Amino acid sequence: MDEFTRKEGFFMNSLGSNKEVVENKLILLYLIDKINVPVSNMQITKLILENKFMNYFLLQQFLNELLEGKFLDEEASGDKILYKTAQAGKQSLEYFKGMIPSGIKKRIDNSISAIQKKIKNETLITADFMPESENEFIACCKVGEDNFTLMEIKVTVGTRNDARAICSNWKNHTQNIYAEIIDILTRKRE
Repeated sequence: MDEFTRKEGFFMNSLGSNKEVVENKLILLYLIDKINVPVSNMQITKLILENKFMNYFLLQQFLNELLEGKFLDEEASGDKILYKTAQAGKQSLEYFKGMIPSGIKKRIDNSISAIQKKIKNETLITADFMPESENEFIACCKVGEDNFTLMEIKVTVGTRNDARAICSNWKNHTQNIYAEIIDILTRKRE
């Protein structure tokens, strides 16, 4: 039995005979494959729940099973784990794509460019904080374009609330803050 046949057997056997379970795993694979960039668990969860494809608990179970079966690959990116379709996942989609309801495929296909743009924007703007000591928190804010960092700022503040506020403002007002900082730094001074 070759590797693909063995994995296909796992894919079908781990699913049992429940057609809905098979469809849900294929929908998950199809969405991740169509996005065509590595995505975080949070991004996948948001997309699946927003579109009401399945509930949170099934999503997490299927995601784990697809990882265990080597249908998805994971890669570390900073403090996040990102997922992408593995070769076995692509082969499974090729073979079983017809089992995905056409209406769901169409919804994914019609919204994929907006989804990709949203994920790209989320990936390019990051803000997080970490405690340095009891009264010191470091807020790390970053904005990038493609694979290039435009600005990265680390600010030490005295409270968790200040660090949260910095991160929230950065995420919600990145363009304005970026423009203000550039203006302040390039302004002619006497």
